[in-house]
Amino acid sequence: MRHQSEYRNPELARSLAEAIARRCTRPWTLMEVCGGQTHGILKYGVDRMLPEGVELIHGPGCPVCVTPLEYIDKAIEIAHRPDAILCSFGDMLRVPGSRGDLLLARAEGGDVRSLYSPLDALQVARDHPDREVVFFSVGFETTAPATAMAVWQARQSGLRNFSLLVSHVRVPPAMEALLDAPECRIQGFLAAGHVCTVMGVTEYEPIADARHVPIVVTGFEPVDLLAGIHRCIEMLESGQSGVENEYRRMVQREGNQAARALMGQVFQVIDRAWRGLGVIPRSGLGLAEDFADFDAERRFPLSINAVAEPEECQSGRVLQGLIKPDQCPAFGIRCTPEHPLGATMVSSEGACAAYHRYRPPGQP
Repeated sequence: MRHQSEYRNPELARSLAEAIARRCTRPWTLMEVCGGQTHGILKYGVDRMLPEGVELIHGPGCPVCVTPLEYIDKAIEIAHRPDAILCSFGDMLRVPGSRGDLLLARAEGGDVRSLYSPLDALQVARDHPDREVVFFSVGFETTAPATAMAVWQARQSGLRNFSLLVSHVRVPPAMEALLDAPECRIQGFLAAGHVCTVMGVTEYEPIADARHVPIVVTGFEPVDLLAGIHRCIEMLESGQSGVENEYRRMVQREGNQAARALMGQVFQVIDRAWRGLGVIPRSGLGLAEDFADFDAERRFPLSINAVAEPEECQSGRVLQGLIKPDQCPAFGIRCTPEHPLGATMVSSEGACAAYHRYRPPGQP
């Protein structure tokens, strides 16, 4: 195993980029399915190290970004209840719904709190037994174990004033939906290392076999990313499909079995709407019937229905990998981190935020 500093070693990165260039005989298009990887690619200029013809396109790898507008609206409605405390991750507070965001709800008098973990919301509930504490829980399989542990602990301790507004999503069904889309240009995937740390790689194997694509699990540092790209190009050039693990220092084939067992106890697989992609079958996690008493959507009479995205915002096409953020006419002009039109400009893992930070308008 390399020392941690080696994963940012410029010479090793250049060597991998040169190996990719030597191996390529034709153009290839790869998609990374992780917002953290997108930011790493832009921050370190990984895409600019690749030979002409190897294109990286950015997928729906930001859980904040794929949370539908109606769930933001539901969170805002709960935040306006005088008996409620609405808690969530910091990124969620600035994501626009159809009627403002959670920061505006707080300015209007709602009790909205930014927390690092759903487990922190349990203490808020203990400290305020006369209030309903709701954690707005979003994320891929990476954050789902902490959500599962929070609701499991709440039930074990008899904490009745705690509930969850759940919008967890699963990565593999989204990858299948992208591959089946008419405009799909994806020839290989870089899979998200942190998701695979929890879930392992077995869920990706049927996708690779059925759709004849290489899927390479990789990390987030420059050398990680280039090693993943190199392996994916090798597989494409030799006509191979399948799943390869280039993040072995963190990812085991079966993942974290304790975390998976807890998730299986607390959650059930459901259909879920994704911003920009629509409803994807079996792509979500909802609370299982044994934990339904902790479901905020059942506990509170919410009146929110599905709402359309603003026409000016192109985040849906960005999330599908159909355009790059800087190809959106509003990018950096009508849509900025200070005045975002969509979630991809707000979240710390959003592709538009990455471009605005590392490739701002006017920079070549």
